[in-house]
Amino acid sequence: MSKKKVVLAYSGGLDTACILKDLLMRGYDVIAYIANVGQQEDFDEIADRARATGASKVFVVDLTPDFVTEFIFPAIAGNAVYENRYLLGTSLARPVIARGQVEVALAEDAHAVAHGATGKGNDQVRFELAFAALAPRLEVIAPWKEPDFLQRFQGRTDLLAFAKQHGIPVEATAEKPYSSDENLMHRSYEAGMLEDPASPPLDDMFKLTRSLEETPDVWTDVTVHFEDAVPVRVEAPSEGVDLTDPVSLFSYLNDIGGMHGIGRIDMVENRFVGIKSRGVYETPGGTILHAALRDLEGIAMDREVLRLRDMLSPRFAEIIYNGFWFSPEMDFIRAAFQQSERLISGRVDLRLFKGNIICRGRESTSSLYDQELSSMDVAGGYDQEDARGFIRINALRLKAHKLILRKTGEE
Repeated sequence: MSKKKVVLAYSGGLDTACILKDLLMRGYDVIAYIANVGQQEDFDEIADRARATGASKVFVVDLTPDFVTEFIFPAIAGNAVYENRYLLGTSLARPVIARGQVEVALAEDAHAVAHGATGKGNDQVRFELAFAALAPRLEVIAPWKEPDFLQRFQGRTDLLAFAKQHGIPVEATAEKPYSSDENLMHRSYEAGMLEDPASPPLDDMFKLTRSLEETPDVWTDVTVHFEDAVPVRVEAPSEGVDLTDPVSLFSYLNDIGGMHGIGRIDMVENRFVGIKSRGVYETPGGTILHAALRDLEGIAMDREVLRLRDMLSPRFAEIIYNGFWFSPEMDFIRAAFQQSERLISGRVDLRLFKGNIICRGRESTSSLYDQELSSMDVAGGYDQEDARGFIRINALRLKAHKLILRKTGEE
Protein backbone atom coordinates (compact mmCIF):
# COMPACT_ATOMS: atom_id res chain seq x y z
CA MET A 1 0.00 0.00 0.00
CA SER A 2 1.43 3.38 -1.00
CA LYS A 3 2.10 5.99 1.65
CA LYS A 4 -0.13 9.03 1.93
CA LYS A 5 1.49 12.10 0.45
CA VAL A 6 1.62 15.37 2.36
CA VAL A 7 2.98 18.68 1.08
CA LEU A 8 4.69 20.55 3.91
CA ALA A 9 5.29 24.31 3.83
CA TYR A 10 8.98 24.11 4.66
CA SER A 11 11.10 27.10 5.64
CA GLY A 12 14.21 25.23 6.74
CA GLY A 13 13.87 26.55 10.28
CA LEU A 14 13.89 24.44 13.40
CA ASP A 15 10.11 23.96 13.60
CA THR A 16 9.44 22.81 10.04
CA ALA A 17 12.62 20.71 9.97
CA CYS A 18 11.39 18.76 13.00
CA ILE A 19 7.85 18.57 11.61
CA LEU A 20 9.18 17.10 8.37
CA LYS A 21 10.95 14.33 10.31
CA ASP A 22 7.92 13.78 12.55
CA LEU A 23 5.66 13.31 9.52
CA LEU A 24 8.10 10.80 8.04
CA MET A 25 8.08 8.89 11.31
CA ARG A 26 4.27 8.80 11.15
CA GLY A 27 4.53 7.05 7.77
CA TYR A 28 3.85 9.91 5.37
CA ASP A 29 5.57 10.52 2.07
CA VAL A 30 6.61 14.15 2.61
CA ILE A 31 7.04 16.66 -0.20
CA ALA A 32 8.76 19.87 0.89
CA TYR A 33 7.35 23.08 -0.55
CA ILE A 34 9.58 26.14 -0.26
CA ALA A 35 7.96 29.46 -1.19
CA ASN A 36 10.09 32.36 -2.38
CA VAL A 37 8.20 35.56 -1.58
CA GLY A 38 11.27 37.77 -1.67
CA GLN A 39 12.97 36.79 1.58
CA GLN A 40 16.76 36.87 1.54
CA GLU A 41 17.47 33.14 1.80
CA ASP A 42 19.72 30.54 0.18
CA PHE A 43 16.94 28.44 -1.32
CA ASP A 44 19.32 25.80 -2.70
CA GLU A 45 20.70 25.23 0.79
CA ILE A 46 17.21 25.01 2.29
CA ALA A 47 16.23 22.48 -0.38
CA ASP A 48 19.34 20.41 0.36
CA ARG A 49 18.41 20.34 4.07
CA ALA A 50 14.91 19.15 3.22
CA ARG A 51 16.29 16.30 1.13
CA ALA A 52 18.82 15.40 3.82
CA THR A 53 15.98 15.15 6.35
CA GLY A 54 14.06 12.79 4.10
CA ALA A 55 11.73 14.73 1.79
CA SER A 56 10.89 12.64 -1.28
CA LYS A 57 10.60 15.75 -3.45
CA VAL A 58 11.39 19.43 -3.00
CA PHE A 59 9.68 22.27 -4.82
CA VAL A 60 11.17 25.76 -4.66
CA VAL A 61 8.58 28.10 -6.16
CA ASP A 62 9.28 31.75 -6.99
CA LEU A 63 6.08 33.58 -6.08
CA THR A 64 7.49 37.13 -6.07
CA PRO A 65 5.91 38.32 -9.35
CA ASP A 66 2.46 37.09 -8.29
CA PHE A 67 2.98 38.41 -4.78
CA VAL A 68 3.67 41.92 -6.04
CA THR A 69 1.07 42.21 -8.79
CA GLU A 70 -1.82 40.15 -7.35
CA PHE A 71 -1.53 40.91 -3.64
CA ILE A 72 0.72 43.88 -2.73
CA PHE A 73 -0.45 46.27 -5.45
CA PRO A 74 -4.20 45.60 -4.92
CA ALA A 75 -3.80 46.05 -1.16
CA ILE A 76 -2.07 49.41 -1.65
CA ALA A 77 -4.66 50.47 -4.21
CA GLY A 78 -7.43 49.70 -1.70
CA ASN A 79 -5.69 51.64 1.10
CA ALA A 80 -5.45 48.50 3.23
CA VAL A 81 -3.99 49.58 6.59
CA TYR A 82 -4.84 47.40 9.58
CA GLU A 83 -5.75 49.36 12.70
CA ASN A 84 -4.59 52.55 10.99
CA ARG A 85 -0.92 51.53 11.04
CA TYR A 86 0.02 48.06 9.81
CA LEU A 87 0.53 47.64 6.05
CA LEU A 88 -0.11 43.87 6.19
CA GLY A 89 3.16 42.44 4.87
CA THR A 90 2.84 39.04 6.53
CA SER A 91 -0.92 38.90 5.96
CA LEU A 92 -0.48 39.47 2.22
CA ALA A 93 2.21 36.80 1.83
CA ARG A 94 0.20 33.96 3.37
CA PRO A 95 -2.52 33.60 0.70
CA VAL A 96 -0.03 33.51 -2.17
CA ILE A 97 2.06 30.93 -0.27
CA ALA A 98 -1.03 28.84 0.49
CA ARG A 99 -2.20 29.01 -3.12
CA GLY A 100 1.16 27.78 -4.36
CA GLN A 101 1.14 24.97 -1.81
CA VAL A 102 -2.31 23.81 -2.91
CA GLU A 103 -1.19 23.86 -6.55
CA VAL A 104 1.75 21.57 -5.70
CA ALA A 105 -0.49 19.28 -3.62
CA LEU A 106 -3.04 18.89 -6.42
CA ALA A 107 -0.36 18.36 -9.07
CA GLU A 108 1.31 15.69 -6.93
CA ASP A 109 -2.01 14.02 -6.02
CA ALA A 110 -1.26 14.59 -2.33
CA HIS A 111 -3.62 13.58 0.44
CA ALA A 112 -2.83 16.51 2.75
CA VAL A 113 -1.06 19.81 3.26
CA ALA A 114 0.84 20.69 6.43
CA HIS A 115 2.21 23.85 8.05
CA GLY A 116 4.22 24.81 11.11
CA ALA A 117 2.20 27.81 12.32
CA THR A 118 1.43 27.87 16.03
CA GLY A 119 -2.01 27.63 17.58
CA LYS A 120 -1.79 31.11 19.07
CA GLY A 121 -1.04 33.17 16.01
CA ASN A 122 -2.76 34.53 12.92
CA ASP A 123 -0.87 32.47 10.34
CA GLN A 124 -2.61 29.19 11.18
CA VAL A 125 -5.92 30.88 10.37
CA ARG A 126 -4.65 32.41 7.14
CA PHE A 127 -3.20 29.15 5.84
CA GLU A 128 -6.11 26.96 6.80
CA LEU A 129 -8.83 29.30 5.54
CA ALA A 130 -6.99 29.52 2.22
CA PHE A 131 -6.72 25.72 2.05
CA ALA A 132 -10.43 25.40 2.78
CA ALA A 133 -11.36 27.89 0.07
CA LEU A 134 -9.03 26.52 -2.60
CA ALA A 135 -9.05 22.76 -1.99
CA PRO A 136 -11.67 21.81 0.62
CA ARG A 137 -11.03 18.06 0.26
CA LEU A 138 -7.37 18.24 1.23
CA GLU A 139 -6.63 17.20 4.80
CA VAL A 140 -4.79 19.82 6.85
CA ILE A 141 -2.08 18.69 9.26
CA ALA A 142 -1.20 21.33 11.87
CA PRO A 143 1.14 19.70 14.42
CA TRP A 144 1.17 22.69 16.78
CA LYS A 145 -2.49 22.03 17.52
CA GLU A 146 -2.11 18.28 18.12
CA PRO A 147 -2.01 17.17 21.80
CA ASP A 148 0.63 14.48 21.24
CA PHE A 149 2.95 16.86 19.39
CA LEU A 150 2.48 19.58 22.01
CA GLN A 151 3.27 17.10 24.76
CA ARG A 152 6.50 16.00 23.09
CA PHE A 153 7.69 19.46 22.09
CA GLN A 154 7.05 21.95 24.86
CA GLY A 155 9.74 24.38 23.79
CA ARG A 156 12.78 25.08 21.69
CA THR A 157 14.97 22.83 23.84
CA ASP A 158 12.85 19.79 22.98
CA LEU A 159 13.00 20.63 19.27
CA LEU A 160 16.80 21.00 19.35
CA ALA A 161 17.15 17.70 21.19
CA PHE A 162 14.93 15.97 18.62
CA ALA A 163 16.95 17.44 15.76
CA LYS A 164 20.20 16.28 17.34
CA GLN A 165 18.83 12.80 18.06
CA HIS A 166 17.74 12.27 14.46
CA GLY A 167 20.57 14.09 12.70
CA ILE A 168 18.32 16.80 11.28
CA PRO A 169 20.36 19.59 9.68
CA VAL A 170 19.25 22.93 11.14
CA GLU A 171 20.96 26.30 11.26
CA ALA A 172 19.75 27.53 14.64
CA THR A 173 21.27 26.36 17.87
CA ALA A 174 20.47 29.23 20.24
CA GLU A 175 17.26 31.16 20.69
CA LYS A 176 17.17 34.71 19.39
CA PRO A 177 15.81 37.48 21.62
CA TYR A 178 12.94 37.86 19.11
CA SER A 179 11.51 36.08 16.06
CA SER A 180 11.37 37.58 12.58
CA ASP A 181 9.72 36.94 9.25
CA GLU A 182 10.68 38.49 5.92
CA ASN A 183 9.18 38.85 2.48
CA LEU A 184 9.42 41.42 -0.29
CA MET A 185 6.75 43.61 1.32
CA HIS A 186 8.29 43.85 4.77
CA ARG A 187 10.20 42.34 7.67
CA SER A 188 8.40 41.71 10.96
CA TYR A 189 9.66 41.15 14.50
CA GLU A 190 7.80 39.78 17.50
CA ALA A 191 8.04 37.53 20.59
CA GLY A 192 10.96 37.24 22.99
CA MET A 193 12.06 40.55 24.44
CA LEU A 194 9.46 42.33 22.28
CA GLU A 195 6.64 40.76 24.28
CA ASP A 196 7.20 43.56 26.80
CA PRO A 197 5.49 46.50 25.06
CA ALA A 198 7.57 48.94 27.12
CA SER A 199 10.86 47.44 25.91
CA PRO A 200 12.32 49.32 22.92
CA PRO A 201 13.59 47.32 19.91
CA LEU A 202 17.31 46.65 19.72
CA ASP A 203 19.17 49.09 17.49
CA ASP A 204 20.81 46.27 15.53
CA MET A 205 17.54 44.39 15.01
CA PHE A 206 16.44 46.22 11.88
CA LYS A 207 17.59 44.80 8.54
CA LEU A 208 15.70 46.79 5.89
CA THR A 209 15.79 50.36 7.26
CA ARG A 210 18.48 52.60 8.71
CA SER A 211 18.00 54.53 11.90
CA LEU A 212 17.46 58.24 11.31
CA GLU A 213 20.93 58.96 12.71
CA GLU A 214 22.45 56.81 9.95
CA THR A 215 20.43 58.14 7.02
CA PRO A 216 22.16 60.35 4.43
CA ASP A 217 22.12 64.13 4.76
CA VAL A 218 21.08 64.46 1.11
CA TRP A 219 17.58 63.61 -0.07
CA THR A 220 16.57 61.46 -3.04
CA ASP A 221 13.89 62.61 -5.48
CA VAL A 222 11.73 59.85 -6.91
CA THR A 223 8.82 59.90 -9.37
CA VAL A 224 6.21 57.14 -9.27
CA HIS A 225 3.89 56.60 -12.23
CA PHE A 226 0.51 54.85 -11.88
CA GLU A 227 -2.04 53.47 -14.34
CA ASP A 228 -5.44 52.59 -12.86
CA ALA A 229 -3.87 52.82 -9.38
CA VAL A 230 -1.13 50.30 -10.27
CA PRO A 231 2.54 51.40 -10.08
CA VAL A 232 3.98 51.03 -13.57
CA ARG A 233 7.20 53.03 -13.47
CA VAL A 234 9.66 54.47 -10.98
CA GLU A 235 12.23 57.11 -11.89
CA ALA A 236 15.08 58.53 -9.85
CA PRO A 237 17.15 60.66 -12.24
CA SER A 238 19.92 61.38 -9.75
CA GLU A 239 20.40 57.63 -9.32
CA GLY A 240 20.07 56.79 -13.01
CA VAL A 241 17.01 54.69 -12.21
CA ASP A 242 14.12 54.07 -14.59
CA LEU A 243 12.26 50.84 -13.79
CA THR A 244 9.03 49.32 -15.09
CA ASP A 245 9.20 45.68 -13.95
CA PRO A 246 6.93 45.34 -10.87
CA VAL A 247 9.37 43.34 -8.74
CA SER A 248 12.34 45.52 -9.72
CA LEU A 249 10.59 48.84 -9.02
CA PHE A 250 9.27 47.58 -5.70
CA SER A 251 12.70 46.26 -4.72
CA TYR A 252 14.26 49.61 -5.58
CA LEU A 253 11.75 51.48 -3.43
CA ASN A 254 12.56 49.08 -0.60
CA ASP A 255 16.26 49.85 -0.96
CA ILE A 256 15.99 53.63 -1.31
CA GLY A 257 13.26 53.90 1.32
CA GLY A 258 15.28 51.80 3.74
CA MET A 259 18.35 53.96 3.16
CA HIS A 260 16.30 57.00 4.22
CA GLY A 261 14.81 55.29 7.28
CA ILE A 262 11.27 55.10 5.90
CA GLY A 263 8.67 52.56 6.97
CA ARG A 264 9.34 51.54 10.59
CA ILE A 265 6.42 51.04 12.95
CA ASP A 266 6.13 49.62 16.47
CA MET A 267 2.60 48.76 17.62
CA VAL A 268 0.36 46.55 19.72
CA GLU A 269 -2.26 45.00 17.46
CA ASN A 270 -5.30 42.78 17.90
CA ARG A 271 -4.83 39.29 16.51
CA PHE A 272 -7.85 37.59 14.95
CA VAL A 273 -7.71 34.85 17.61
CA GLY A 274 -8.41 37.44 20.32
CA ILE A 275 -4.91 38.06 21.68
CA LYS A 276 -3.13 41.40 21.68
CA SER A 277 0.34 41.18 20.19
CA ARG A 278 3.26 43.58 19.93
CA GLY A 279 4.76 43.74 16.46
CA VAL A 280 7.59 45.77 14.95
CA TYR A 281 7.64 46.17 11.18
CA GLU A 282 9.81 47.55 8.38
CA THR A 283 7.90 48.32 5.17
CA PRO A 284 9.89 50.92 3.19
CA GLY A 285 8.67 50.36 -0.38
CA GLY A 286 5.07 49.78 0.62
CA THR A 287 5.04 52.93 2.72
CA ILE A 288 6.30 55.00 -0.22
CA LEU A 289 3.69 53.62 -2.61
CA HIS A 290 0.88 54.17 -0.09
CA ALA A 291 1.88 57.83 0.28
CA ALA A 292 2.24 58.37 -3.46
CA LEU A 293 -1.08 56.80 -4.42
CA ARG A 294 -3.03 58.60 -1.67
CA ASP A 295 -1.63 61.86 -3.03
CA LEU A 296 -2.59 61.01 -6.62
CA GLU A 297 -6.11 60.09 -5.51
CA GLY A 298 -6.50 63.64 -4.24
CA ILE A 299 -6.37 64.98 -7.78
CA ALA A 300 -7.83 62.05 -9.74
CA MET A 301 -10.51 60.32 -7.62
CA ASP A 302 -14.04 61.63 -7.28
CA ARG A 303 -14.83 62.90 -3.77
CA GLU A 304 -17.79 60.59 -3.13
CA VAL A 305 -16.03 57.55 -4.59
CA LEU A 306 -13.03 58.28 -2.36
CA ARG A 307 -15.30 58.63 0.66
CA LEU A 308 -17.02 55.31 0.00
CA ARG A 309 -13.74 53.54 -0.72
CA ASP A 310 -12.26 54.81 2.54
CA MET A 311 -15.34 53.64 4.43
CA LEU A 312 -14.64 50.13 3.12
CA SER A 313 -10.85 50.22 3.44
CA PRO A 314 -10.72 49.27 7.16
CA ARG A 315 -12.94 46.27 6.44
CA PHE A 316 -10.73 45.39 3.45
CA ALA A 317 -7.70 45.44 5.76
CA GLU A 318 -9.48 43.21 8.28
CA ILE A 319 -10.40 40.71 5.58
CA ILE A 320 -6.73 40.49 4.59
CA TYR A 321 -5.43 40.38 8.16
CA ASN A 322 -7.92 37.71 9.25
CA GLY A 323 -7.10 35.40 6.36
CA PHE A 324 -10.13 35.72 4.11
CA TRP A 325 -8.37 36.65 0.87
CA PHE A 326 -10.17 33.81 -0.93
CA SER A 327 -13.72 34.59 0.13
CA PRO A 328 -16.99 35.95 -1.29
CA GLU A 329 -16.60 39.18 0.67
CA MET A 330 -13.14 39.71 -0.84
CA ASP A 331 -14.52 39.11 -4.33
CA PHE A 332 -17.20 41.70 -3.65
CA ILE A 333 -14.94 44.36 -2.20
CA ARG A 334 -12.25 43.92 -4.85
CA ALA A 335 -14.83 44.31 -7.61
CA ALA A 336 -15.98 47.59 -6.06
CA PHE A 337 -12.42 48.81 -5.57
CA GLN A 338 -11.41 47.97 -9.12
CA GLN A 339 -14.18 50.26 -10.34
CA SER A 340 -12.90 53.05 -8.07
CA GLU A 341 -9.33 52.57 -9.34
CA ARG A 342 -10.18 53.17 -12.99
CA LEU A 343 -8.48 56.29 -14.36
CA ILE A 344 -6.36 56.84 -11.23
CA SER A 345 -3.41 57.43 -13.50
CA GLY A 346 -0.55 59.90 -13.46
CA ARG A 347 2.67 60.65 -11.65
CA VAL A 348 3.68 61.80 -8.18
CA ASP A 349 7.01 63.49 -7.44
CA LEU A 350 8.43 62.55 -4.03
CA ARG A 351 11.38 63.62 -1.93
CA LEU A 352 12.70 61.00 0.51
CA PHE A 353 14.65 62.37 3.43
CA LYS A 354 15.25 61.40 7.08
CA GLY A 355 12.24 59.12 7.40
CA ASN A 356 9.94 61.52 5.53
CA ILE A 357 8.05 61.12 2.27
CA ILE A 358 7.42 64.62 0.94
CA CYS A 359 5.02 64.95 -2.00
CA ARG A 360 6.28 67.82 -4.16
CA GLY A 361 3.98 67.65 -7.15
CA ARG A 362 1.51 65.51 -8.99
CA GLU A 363 0.00 65.33 -12.46
CA SER A 364 -2.81 63.17 -13.81
CA THR A 365 -4.22 62.63 -17.29
CA SER A 366 -7.58 62.08 -15.58
CA SER A 367 -7.28 65.02 -13.20
CA LEU A 368 -10.51 66.39 -11.72
CA TYR A 369 -8.70 69.52 -10.58
CA ASP A 370 -9.73 72.69 -12.43
CA GLN A 371 -7.15 75.38 -11.82
CA GLU A 372 -9.42 78.20 -12.99
CA LEU A 373 -12.34 76.96 -10.90
CA SER A 374 -10.13 76.66 -7.82
CA SER A 375 -8.39 80.01 -8.30
CA MET A 376 -9.14 82.91 -5.99
CA ASP A 377 -8.19 85.28 -8.82
CA VAL A 378 -10.27 83.88 -11.69
CA ALA A 379 -14.04 83.41 -11.71
CA GLY A 380 -13.75 80.23 -13.75
CA GLY A 381 -17.49 79.81 -14.28
CA TYR A 382 -18.23 79.85 -10.54
CA ASP A 383 -20.86 82.38 -9.44
CA GLN A 384 -19.98 83.37 -5.89
CA GLU A 385 -23.50 84.66 -5.28
CA ASP A 386 -24.74 81.06 -5.48
CA ALA A 387 -22.91 80.39 -2.22
CA ARG A 388 -25.49 82.45 -0.34
CA GLY A 389 -28.32 79.97 -1.03
CA PHE A 390 -26.01 76.98 -0.55
CA ILE A 391 -25.10 78.16 2.95
CA ARG A 392 -28.71 79.08 3.77
CA ILE A 393 -29.94 75.56 2.93
CA ASN A 394 -27.15 73.86 4.89
CA ALA A 395 -27.85 76.11 7.88
CA LEU A 396 -31.52 75.12 8.21
CA ARG A 397 -30.94 72.04 10.36
CA LEU A 398 -28.45 73.88 12.58
CA LYS A 399 -31.01 76.60 13.31
CA ALA A 400 -33.71 74.01 13.98
CA HIS A 401 -31.45 72.17 16.39
CA LYS A 402 -30.65 75.36 18.29
CA LEU A 403 -34.34 76.29 18.58
CA ILE A 404 -35.32 72.89 19.98
CA LEU A 405 -32.56 73.11 22.59
CA ARG A 406 -33.92 76.48 23.74
CA LYS A 407 -37.49 75.20 23.75
CA THR A 408 -36.67 72.17 25.91
CA GLY A 409 -34.36 74.09 28.21
CA GLU A 410 -31.36 71.93 27.35
CA GLU A 411 -29.27 74.77 25.95
